[in-house]
Amino acid sequence: MNVIVTRENGVANVTLNRPDKLNALSGEMYHELADTFTALGADDAVRSAIVIGAGRAFCAGGDVSSMGGMGASDIAAGRKRTQSHQRMIKSLHNLEKPVIAAVRGPAAGIGASIALACDLIVASETGYLMMAFKKIGLPPDGGAVFLLAQHLGIARLPAAEAKEMGIVMKVVPDGELETEAQALALELAQSATYALMLSKKMFQSMYVPTLEMLLEMEILAIGGARLTHDHAEGIKAFLEKRPPEFLGH
Repeated sequence: MNVIVTRENGVANVTLNRPDKLNALSGEMYHELADTFTALGADDAVRSAIVIGAGRAFCAGGDVSSMGGMGASDIAAGRKRTQSHQRMIKSLHNLEKPVIAAVRGPAAGIGASIALACDLIVASETGYLMMAFKKIGLPPDGGAVFLLAQHLGIARLPAAEAKEMGIVMKVVPDGELETEAQALALELAQSATYALMLSKKMFQSMYVPTLEMLLEMEILAIGGARLTHDHAEGIKAFLEKRPPEFLGH
């Protein structure tokens, strides 16, 4: 299974389970995660949740092997694909329970968006956030611009630096990541989760534009970028393990 969900003591553990691919998300996983977060929201037995990656990575982003340059006739299909990515992010962002991202290794591309869509981030010493979209000729997706509060504009943000900036709550050794995340999730699960939900909504309401407005702009930007030479070249270069030769169009 590419997504594993376990529940114990009011805590739901959502594990991205493609360790051989550094937990890069396949098309199927976007739907599976969206359904998972929606189901957790409706499960009264779940009081808090943890999102974590199996193996040495949190999530290396989208599975580049399934991407490719698109023609004009593929615009509608590309829009639907972007919307499936966004449905996953919105179902996580709108989950009315505290959610912790436990980040070990890279949280890159859409993986960084997933981590930032959680309420708290606990990272191991090897954890880092990276906006990798420019390497494949695309603008950020998954609400990254909104979730990153725009002014940060990172290329790569190590765990310790992210903690200094207030993005990551705590940095721990690799071997202590699960234990620390579980302890925090259990503490949240045993607290006044309805009040936490209201607080979460209040913090989310501070941002303008709304996530939904930003996501609609994303669809237009990504749809256009998918038609470019540079996107097709970025994918080809990644698969051929060579530097891309971008032309700016």
